[in-house]
Amino acid sequence: MNAPQQTRPARLTVGVVGAGRVGPTLAASLQLAGHRPVAVSGVSDASVRRAAALLPGVPVVTPAQVLQSAELVLLTVPDDALPGLVQGLAETGAVRPGQLLVHTSGRYGTAVLAPATRAGALPLALHPAMTFTGTPVDVQRLAGCSFGVTAPDELRLAAEALVIEMGGEPEWIAEESRPLYHAALALGANYLVTLVAQAMELLRTAGVAHPDRMLGPLLGAALDNALRSGDAALTGPVARGDAGTVAAHIAELRRHSPQTVAGYVAMARTTADRALAHGLLKPELAEDLLGVLADESADGRRGGPSGGSANDPHDGGER
Repeated sequence: MNAPQQTRPARLTVGVVGAGRVGPTLAASLQLAGHRPVAVSGVSDASVRRAAALLPGVPVVTPAQVLQSAELVLLTVPDDALPGLVQGLAETGAVRPGQLLVHTSGRYGTAVLAPATRAGALPLALHPAMTFTGTPVDVQRLAGCSFGVTAPDELRLAAEALVIEMGGEPEWIAEESRPLYHAALALGANYLVTLVAQAMELLRTAGVAHPDRMLGPLLGAALDNALRSGDAALTGPVARGDAGTVAAHIAELRRHSPQTVAGYVAMARTTADRALAHGLLKPELAEDLLGVLADESADGRRGGPSGGSANDPHDGGER
């Protein structure tokens, strides 16, 4: 197979190992580009239903059978499951020489595919920087989506061509930078969901009937400003040095939602540090503000009402 030498891969048979939210979507997108999905593996009922919706008529088989059937195999399983899956497939002889083996983990580059590479597979890491619903709308959302691409030099053109065929924009990520790249995306996207969900809960407690309507324009503007201007877009009581307002916020959170205090204080300290570093927060105002935050942190360490840990969401589950 001469796909690695071409800027546009030959039409390939495609298989998916792990019918979570990502795999069937990518296979459906590749199908629109002329490739042919031929096999998918999935364990849960939800996986089988998802595969049927996005890849109608494609048989659900075992992972080994997927590799036996397809020239291009998408390994779309959770990060922690990927090394064991690759090792198992290699040890059982399921990997075929010349087979394109693609994983979609943000954390890993191609080194995790080493057991399969030694068996003759062609390793690619293509991570879409997108959240997925597991529904057909995801295929349209891939248009313009950035993909973190890691591959050997001789496969780079093939990897980038596959991303472009899915409507995405390839962004080259060095092998050693994959964990940092993935941490940045988790910080920006996964934890944003947690913050927004907390904000909506607090607004409901405050009596707002439709917190989504209130937050939508505000968050849209904040995101746009942040992407355009970075730290210069910082606003609010922390950036202004309004220590009294921040203290009032913390008092109310301790009364109504004590589990959110640790996260509020941690983000306020980080925001204050960035505002100071960029000249937005005046040093003379920062002293009282940081004092409020230090007192709250000390109270939390002593086991006061704000004690406890901040939310630590984990982007796990099916891909």
